[in-house]
Amino acid sequence: MVCGGTLDIFVEPVLPPALLYLFGAGHVAENLYKVAKNAGFDVIVVDDREAYANRERFPEARELYAEDFDQVMARLAPNESSYIVIVTRGHRDDMRILRWAVNTPARYIGMIGSKRKTIAIFKELQKEGLSPDLFQRVHAPVGLDIGAITPEEIAVAITAELIAVRRDAERALPHMSWFHEKSDAPDTSDAAAEALDEHE
Repeated sequence: MVCGGTLDIFVEPVLPPALLYLFGAGHVAENLYKVAKNAGFDVIVVDDREAYANRERFPEARELYAEDFDQVMARLAPNESSYIVIVTRGHRDDMRILRWAVNTPARYIGMIGSKRKTIAIFKELQKEGLSPDLFQRVHAPVGLDIGAITPEEIAVAITAELIAVRRDAERALPHMSWFHEKSDAPDTSDAAAEALDEHE
């Protein structure tokens, strides 16, 4: 646009697709893949079940692994701009993936689960010698607190948090995480997380 003899240029920043490592391929993961993909994330899906981790369920995934989690993690290298979300079907898988994730430089690490489950996993990993400081950046329960209950709603809550981190949102956000809370207020997200502890 030319105005008063000068040329005004309007520039809208366009971010390259962010890379989301999605561990788990069940109902929550399938919905998260769809919402995150529409929000501009490239998604890598990892699950040890071929019946779940396949192109029929994740047709446009950047990469798709239907192998043992440990074997896949040995080949992955998240960087400082990567996002990791853990939504597997069980505590044991969540724990071994989190053990690996907190030792990566990933920008974001989130894990689904109740307060009870998350405390147990954090304590167990600390017994193994992992520093408590490593867990300060873990979002658990993952997602923003919008009252999400169903897999579809939880996918929206998680993607909203991914977007907030990606866009460097500065304002305080209603995070679902009890871990960083200092108040004695009851954790309203815990009931939903308990119901999804075995979410496949």
